[in-house]
Amino acid sequence: MSSGVSRSQRVILALVCAVAVSTIYAIQPVLATAGSDLGLAPESLGRLVAAGQIGYFAGLILLVPLGDVLNRRGLITAHLALTAVGAAIAAAAPNGVLVMAGLAIAGVFAVVVQVTVAYVAAVSEPSERGRNIGAVTSGVVIGILGVRILAGVLGDTAGWRAVYALLAVLCAALAVTARATLHPDRRASEARYLDVLASMGRLVRTDRLLMSRGLITLFLFAAFGTLWSGLALPLGAGPWHLGTTAIGLFGLAGLAGALGAGRAGRWADAGRAQAITGWSLALLTGSWLLVAQVRSSLWLLIIGIVALDFAVQAVHVSSQHLLTTAHPNRASSVIGVYMAFYSLGSALGALTTTWAYGSWGWAGSCWVGAGYALAALVVWGLARLGRIADPVDVDSDGAAPQPCPAR
Repeated sequence: MSSGVSRSQRVILALVCAVAVSTIYAIQPVLATAGSDLGLAPESLGRLVAAGQIGYFAGLILLVPLGDVLNRRGLITAHLALTAVGAAIAAAAPNGVLVMAGLAIAGVFAVVVQVTVAYVAAVSEPSERGRNIGAVTSGVVIGILGVRILAGVLGDTAGWRAVYALLAVLCAALAVTARATLHPDRRASEARYLDVLASMGRLVRTDRLLMSRGLITLFLFAAFGTLWSGLALPLGAGPWHLGTTAIGLFGLAGLAGALGAGRAGRWADAGRAQAITGWSLALLTGSWLLVAQVRSSLWLLIIGIVALDFAVQAVHVSSQHLLTTAHPNRASSVIGVYMAFYSLGSALGALTTTWAYGSWGWAGSCWVGAGYALAALVVWGLARLGRIADPVDVDSDGAAPQPCPAR
């Protein structure tokens, strides 16, 4: 039975998401500095980024399903503690191999983010589920973008290792705080781990809502990754020639957009999750027209970043609201599968933006990003027509969504 989520608990859970996801992305702004310190060749630096992403993907498949088997409060505490261990290893490791091992460990247990979302969905009152998910998942975007600013500043002042030392301390402190302040979540039914793993495969094959939302999020975060994995390239080149710290400050624009989408959860609670998705994806596609103006105007770029991150967060919250409402008794499994699409999309965007930039410059990267956004919009449109999934929306009382005629 849901016991509700207090305001202070929402703040704590948002911080859990922000700090945990930061351990995956903190290496990006300090990549060159870390590589030089560790004696890595430039062509090997990508391994530092890949280590955390590979660990994260493994955790999504292997660990997130435990949330449908074990008490999620205990999992949140344990995963945070082990994320702290991984971050501490990365901070203290004397060579690149051990740093990659630490980053991989942190990545594996950073899936505490998905366990946290499932926990919030389980303990929230139905009428507040979307609002609470929106508030907590705002922490994810805050972590992804905010750590760029933090890492840029610390990397220039205290060194790249200080970033991971700080994240290790924060993860450990949050583990203690979560254990002391969160309520245990109750299971409606007992499930076996292997059965949950098997059900994840069946969900991908048979659940049309999950498939459509998974494809949307793949393209959504491919567009997101296209921007944030490639933006440093044109900003560091002419005519701006910005440094690492200055480039990291553009994360503030992304934060403004993500936080502005905080009401998306309330709109989803009111039964407008599908409409939010449609107009947000249209906004995402159009935002690339502004992002493409980086060489002529930083102000147009900033407006484009705000619009893009607003749209990404609004769609992300709406999708999780629909999926956790449709599958209340296996929210962890559903979120795990959904976020696997997220992980693949982020990797796809990071790979293709550098390729496009090398071939056609920033204009090429923007065409790729806009193409991903348009693909997500097409998937949503086909889903609404019943070609991919039954159009689904959530009633304001939080009841499980039911198929409805296309409107």
